[in-house]
Amino acid sequence: MNLHEYQGKEILKEYGVPTQEGYVAETLEEAINAYGKLQQMRDADVVVVKAQIHAGGRGKGGGVKLAKNLTEVQTNAKKILGMMLKTPQTPGGLEGPGKKVNKILIAEDSFKPTFDSCKEYYVSILMDRERKQNVIIYSTEGGMDIEEVAEKTPEKVHKEYVDPTLGLQGFQMRKIAFNLGLSGVAFKNMTKFIAKLYKAFVGSDSSLIEINPCLHSGNDEIIAVDCKFTLDDNALFRHPDYAAYRDTSEEDPTEVEAKAFGLNYVNLDGNVGCMVNGAGLAMATMDIIKLSGGEPANFLDVGGTADAARVEQAFRIILKDPAVKAILINIFGGIVRCDRVAQGVVDAYKNIGNIKVPIIVRLQGTNADIAKELIDKSGLEVHSAVLLQEAADLVKKVLKK
Repeated sequence: MNLHEYQGKEILKEYGVPTQEGYVAETLEEAINAYGKLQQMRDADVVVVKAQIHAGGRGKGGGVKLAKNLTEVQTNAKKILGMMLKTPQTPGGLEGPGKKVNKILIAEDSFKPTFDSCKEYYVSILMDRERKQNVIIYSTEGGMDIEEVAEKTPEKVHKEYVDPTLGLQGFQMRKIAFNLGLSGVAFKNMTKFIAKLYKAFVGSDSSLIEINPCLHSGNDEIIAVDCKFTLDDNALFRHPDYAAYRDTSEEDPTEVEAKAFGLNYVNLDGNVGCMVNGAGLAMATMDIIKLSGGEPANFLDVGGTADAARVEQAFRIILKDPAVKAILINIFGGIVRCDRVAQGVVDAYKNIGNIKVPIIVRLQGTNADIAKELIDKSGLEVHSAVLLQEAADLVKKVLKK
């Protein structure tokens, strides 16, 4: 689950990570009040107005503006609130529709003119699944696209692997601060920053924390100026307060709808809709579709309770994608009976009506023979298959029509 910057910073503060102070606003009036609070609390006249969307590169799209007084706060807040912000990371990139900005963060300017020098770093923590370890990725080239830095100057990107059974060690924190070229008070503050950041990563059950830029201020403080935060959905039961951070307006509407019905759905760019039960079977189904000359249009797992109502809802969700030219239903009947799934397919077909795309159904397992008979005798434009290769051949055949 992705978080907004201001939400991620709230979690970081719980673990003592120094962050840029700020207040979120959804209206012009709230933005003005936020500016007043910063002036009173932090003696901050210069602030930054930052769009809050689930995408990076906001500054490049005009979603981050410096404001030196109240008038500029009002001007920038009016401009950013409600805008369709386009960044390289929004749907379709800079050529796409962008994302609507419903919230802004009014934050203090950490690059204060009283500081003689400020230095930006990049720091992130995520899991390396191949090594089965957490990894801290860091670089002296903060404030830039880390992908570009890694491509052009890979020697400037460092990695420190952490065995989760041992935890982050003191020598590792010192190594990071040393490789970033720090010394004295800044060196000590960076080791503390890394320790608290790692504690936040583990404690919040995150899958990613990215701080870019991580600022070394002129008075040797280390501050998280920006924050990209992703929580592990599977661990949200341990953090009900974090679960409340979910912003469904930032997510794919179809995926949100599917989740409400207990369906695991991920939208893809292909032309063959997939309805399966089980993640492993879903991956195999997508592979066979590609081998047959098609492209999977989605990942949709109906789970172990694929009753008629759930199958019908899955149909409706898949058919919302205009790119779908065929639907492949591939169900293994272990817990669920194949004949019940088949009846669900028939009922859904009749209830929805006017389904113009061909449907291939492969049911294996409990009562598979009864299920095939139900499909074959339904009189509907539904093709039944027994073997996976047979289903793949049918996909290839219907796509050629």
